[in-house]
Amino acid sequence: MQWRGAGLWWPRRRRQRQPPPPALGPRAAAMVPVSGGVPPGLGGRPAAALLLLCYLNFVPSLGRQTSLTTSVVPSAEQDAAYTDFIYFAASEGSVRNVSEVSVEYLCSQPCIVNLEAVVSSEFRSSIPVYKKRWRNDRHLHTSRTQIVQVKFPSIMVYRDDYFIRHPISVSTVILRAWITHKHSGGALNLRGEENLLHAVAKNYTLLQTVPPFERPFKDHQVCLEWNVDYIWSLWANRIPQCPLESDAVALLSFLYASSGENSGIVKKLPRFQNRELEAIRSQRADYPMVTASLWLYLLHYCEASLCGILYFVDSNEMYGTPSVFLTEEGGLHIQVHLVQGEDLAVRTKFTLPLKEWLRLDISFSGSQIVVTASTGWDLKSYHNQTISFHEDFHYNDTTGYFIIGGSRYVAGIEGFFGPVKYYRLRSLHPAQILNPFLEKELAEQIKLYYERCAEVQEIISMYAATVQVEGESRETCDVYNSYLDLRRRYGRPEVCRVLPWEELRDRHPSLFQTLLQTDLLTGPWNQNDSVLEIGGKIFKKAVKSLSGVDGLRQISSVIPFLMDSSCCGYHKASYYLTVFYETGLNGPRDQMQGMLYSLVGGQGGERLSSMNLGYKHYQGVDSYPLDWELSYAYYSNIATKTPLDQHTLQGDQAYVETIRLKDDETLKVQTKEDGDVFMWLKHEATRGNAAAQQRLAQMLFWGQQGVAKNPEAAIEWYAKGALETEDPALIYDYAIVLFKGQGVKKNRRLALELMKKAASKTLAGEYFYKAAQGGHIEGTLWCSLYYITGNLETFPRDPEKAVVWAKHVAEKNGYLGHVIRKGLNAYLEGLWHEALLYYVLAAETGIEVSQTNLAHICEERPDLAGRYLGVNCVWRYYNFSVFQIDAPSFAYLKMGDLYYYGHQNQSQDLELSVQMYAQAALDGDSQGFFNLALLIEEGASVSHHILEFLEIDPSLHPTNASILQELYERCWSLSNEESLSPCALAWLFLRLRLLWGAILHSALIYFLGTFLLSAVIAWTVLYFQCFSANGSSPAPAWVMEDPTSSTPNPAVPPAADASDHDPHMMANNAEPRG
Repeated sequence: MQWRGAGLWWPRRRRQRQPPPPALGPRAAAMVPVSGGVPPGLGGRPAAALLLLCYLNFVPSLGRQTSLTTSVVPSAEQDAAYTDFIYFAASEGSVRNVSEVSVEYLCSQPCIVNLEAVVSSEFRSSIPVYKKRWRNDRHLHTSRTQIVQVKFPSIMVYRDDYFIRHPISVSTVILRAWITHKHSGGALNLRGEENLLHAVAKNYTLLQTVPPFERPFKDHQVCLEWNVDYIWSLWANRIPQCPLESDAVALLSFLYASSGENSGIVKKLPRFQNRELEAIRSQRADYPMVTASLWLYLLHYCEASLCGILYFVDSNEMYGTPSVFLTEEGGLHIQVHLVQGEDLAVRTKFTLPLKEWLRLDISFSGSQIVVTASTGWDLKSYHNQTISFHEDFHYNDTTGYFIIGGSRYVAGIEGFFGPVKYYRLRSLHPAQILNPFLEKELAEQIKLYYERCAEVQEIISMYAATVQVEGESRETCDVYNSYLDLRRRYGRPEVCRVLPWEELRDRHPSLFQTLLQTDLLTGPWNQNDSVLEIGGKIFKKAVKSLSGVDGLRQISSVIPFLMDSSCCGYHKASYYLTVFYETGLNGPRDQMQGMLYSLVGGQGGERLSSMNLGYKHYQGVDSYPLDWELSYAYYSNIATKTPLDQHTLQGDQAYVETIRLKDDETLKVQTKEDGDVFMWLKHEATRGNAAAQQRLAQMLFWGQQGVAKNPEAAIEWYAKGALETEDPALIYDYAIVLFKGQGVKKNRRLALELMKKAASKTLAGEYFYKAAQGGHIEGTLWCSLYYITGNLETFPRDPEKAVVWAKHVAEKNGYLGHVIRKGLNAYLEGLWHEALLYYVLAAETGIEVSQTNLAHICEERPDLAGRYLGVNCVWRYYNFSVFQIDAPSFAYLKMGDLYYYGHQNQSQDLELSVQMYAQAALDGDSQGFFNLALLIEEGASVSHHILEFLEIDPSLHPTNASILQELYERCWSLSNEESLSPCALAWLFLRLRLLWGAILHSALIYFLGTFLLSAVIAWTVLYFQCFSANGSSPAPAWVMEDPTSSTPNPAVPPAADASDHDPHMMANNAEPRG
């Protein structure tokens, strides 16, 4: 037998001098293990044992005997005939509670024999769990064998039970033995590691570990109580499943339109649930091994010093590792946080291309960064740069959050983000990164759009420049200029770029038609502003065509004009195109084109486009993926602009009012400047009525109830009411106007005086509370920010709640209010085409009141909706509305009816119908209770969770009859009708049915029925008894009389008898007398 391994762990001492060890860096020095132990940080993983064995340069024996010993005493001191050796064999190759080990050794001098078991677990390494020593003073120069019972801790060899609650998973068990001479420093009082240094012979073996769930249960010889034993038996054989986790995280899976403003996507990474992955992540806090891969489409380089691409913000709201920004020149600014607490940044030598899709891969490997920019779908390498540092980076991706794009600290890039992949524990080469672009067709459409728009803008610029030059030449043709004359004679001839006008006119007929009708000589030419101005003129012309009596018929003809307007940067046209394509308004539906123009409008900062994108990602509809963080990025952008828009009071804005077309009372008070309601309020305000003054000022300031916005007139009424009537509400409103300078010059001193004056009034406290808690937009924005970042303990991270808060503020935007107001005015005036158009535009932004109003219009005019809309209008928008916060109860009732009857192509679904009616009932609608009861009477079943949802205890109402009674009673209590309502009649009818059923099933009914049945049976029996007694069936008296008998009846004379008993026979047998 050949013995292996002993001399490979502890090398022989040699006479020759070993070369000095190489100098180690601070990180390499920290990885050098203490002598005789396992390198720290390697325990708990299969790789730990392998690294340990490689480091110590040995081959494991896995429990086999190893006899190759090594003498560490110089050769001059060794006995030539007797050499110290030690080797041993374990009876079993795996770890058991008690393992029998046979140790064979030889001592040339009085010695001490040491036996030790060292283990490594997931979190610790080189842990001694068993030690034994004994002396050998007498039996020298003789081979001896010692049997040792090695006992391991129970948590290493048994499964978990009631007593062993937390068994450990051991990765490596090393059994080692060595001999030390007593006179060479091997005393018993020395520590194991120090004693090992004086060893004259050593040996070791590896024992095979047993996984925790393959171990046996320990017999504790203890009798548990029956309840404890039963509870434990329920859990004894359950093997927990380790969560399947990957370090690859998809931070973004769909396209994101970044407008270059202070808004972006916020992502927060949790800790790993897998303990091994979490341990690796924690150990690499000063040695990051991460990779970020993201797709980009840049329209412009950064206008500021830096623009955000992908960066980490820690719990102290400081930039962390990694942080990547775009510079003004188009390069990358990469910033890291060092272990010492400082920050370090570097810029790349290359720049990123514009208007071309590229994939940016950034990998961190310790203190080295590799940046690769690849262009095209084939990832043809564009640039590659490696950056090395001498400092250690600090990295912890769970103490803060990542941001894609802009934030309140830095603006985002101008362009589009594609998929973003982040590897938390790996530094990968670009070829190893898996980050496919799934929306290639949409990305190609974006590229084609900007190529076309570049051509459109160039046409406009060249055309305008040509018109400007011709205009100047006509104006100065009669004026002599010597300088210009010399320049024409001796200067360099001017070279003008000639465009193929005829070809371009054929490709863009609507653009040239608009340019010919536009006066470009009204002022000095500025390319960017003038292109945008021309786009606005094209848009207004198109909208004017849509505002006619039959405007919807003109949609197909105005789409080319809207496309040109969109290319000019006027992105209201982009939103119109989005709605036309996504809803199929007087044309075929094209979801791809709808997404294209929605993303383009969102990138251009168009408010309605951003709200459309935010809503679609919030609900996950129309092929948009459900992504609350992405939805928040769009909504927060508009929510931030909303208070600014309200303060500027410029543009087409109006106050967003919740006016439902089903509410006739609210529609009656809609007025205009010459309306009765407005004139009456003005009359009362002139007389000094404070309430009328406040309402009139609000209507004029915000443009409410159909009144045109007039801030100057509103401020006059605010001032009149505040200074004359001294009403607290008017004083406060006027003070806010002065403080913010809305439509009037700022006067903070007077504003503070008015606030102090309002504070002394009775309603001041209530009014301040209402202003701060009820409608404080800035406070709502901060709350949504805290919910999305989760950096405050009082605001745990909740992306859905953050979206709801940001959406609430964004839907108060004045530009959306203007669209809603135009739709309402058109509806009141009977302009059905215009009303349908503007309500579709408003409904696609996700505002609930416009969705229900649009569905109502489609119900009123199904012919109009069926002709011009390519979607099921009633179903689509009622369905959208019921998923909103605080949706009206009638929307739930409508959807319940649609599910019950099966609307158009939709099949019947009683379960969803019950849910809709239950939600309406929960909102306090009596019709909801009534419809639920009818469904139950028709045989539909209502699940227990629906009943619990309605606070109806199934244990107290086990039968359908008791549930029906409860539903009808609630319906009756919620009914507003003074007379008998349907609920009351249904409840009364139910009670009568129950009473009749109770009567039919009562004991009295059973008794009476039994009695009547017995009487009938008795009469029948008596009847048949009489029949049997007479021998024949009952018959009349004359039939029973014997006709052959000649004996007359003594009681009756014959003549009388014949006359009385058989007159008919006598009549038929009359004979002559005589």
